[in-house]
Amino acid sequence: MTLILDVKGLSKGFEMHHLGTRMAAFSDISFTLSAGEFLLLKGRNGAGKSTLLRTLYRSYLAASGQILFHSSHGVVDLARAADVDVTLLRRTEIGFVTQFLTARPRVSAEALVAEPLRLAGTPEEEALEEARHWLSAFGVKRALWAAYPTTFSGGEQQKVNLARALILPQRLLMLDEPTASLDASARAALIDRLAELKRAGTAMIGVFHHPGDVEVLIDREIDLAPDAPKQETREDVAV
Repeated sequence: MTLILDVKGLSKGFEMHHLGTRMAAFSDISFTLSAGEFLLLKGRNGAGKSTLLRTLYRSYLAASGQILFHSSHGVVDLARAADVDVTLLRRTEIGFVTQFLTARPRVSAEALVAEPLRLAGTPEEEALEEARHWLSAFGVKRALWAAYPTTFSGGEQQKVNLARALILPQRLLMLDEPTASLDASARAALIDRLAELKRAGTAMIGVFHHPGDVEVLIDREIDLAPDAPKQETREDVAV
C-alpha cells in the first residue's frame, strides 16, 4: 500500500503561564497511515485526540517529532514546513473536517461548498452543480442553497460544512467529531461519502464521539489513554 503519513515521536504540550507549569497533551506518538486506511483515535476526554489532529494539520506546532506527509510533490515534514507550503497542501491534498462551520458573511451555501473545486480549477458552473449535488446528498433543502449559512441552524451549518469539506477528494483527510449535530440521514450520507473516498484511496484519521457510526470503515485504532497500547488493529480489538 502507498504510504501517506509517517508520524515519528510526536509530542505536544501547552505552557500554563498563570500556573507556571507545562501541561502535556500527548507524548511520543508514532504511527503510519497508508492510502485507503481509516485510523480511529480513541481515549477519554482530555486525552489529546483533537490536539493530535490539529498538530498533524499544523494548526498547532509540535514540541518534537516528525510528521512526514508523502505528498504528490515529495515527502514534507509538516512539523517543520514553511507556512506557505502547509497552506498549499491544505488547498490541494490535506482536508480537515470539524463540527464547526466558518462561514463568511454574504456568501451563499452553494458558493461556499463549490469554492474548493473552483480553487482547484473546475469551471464555476460545473463546481456549482457539484456543490448542489452534495448539499442535496447531505439533506440541505433546495430553498437554502442560495441563502447565507450564517443564518442557518447548527445542524444545517454542519451539513454545509461537510459538503464543502468532502466535495474535493484529498490525499489525507482528518475528521474531528464530524457527526455532531447531524440527524440520522445526514450521518448515513457522511458514511457513504467516507466509504467512497476510502475506496478511492483517501487516507483518513478521525475522532468520533460515537465510533459505531464509522465501525465499517475502521482499519486500525490508536488509544491515547495513559498506558494504552500505541496501536491496535481491528483484529486485535475483536480478540
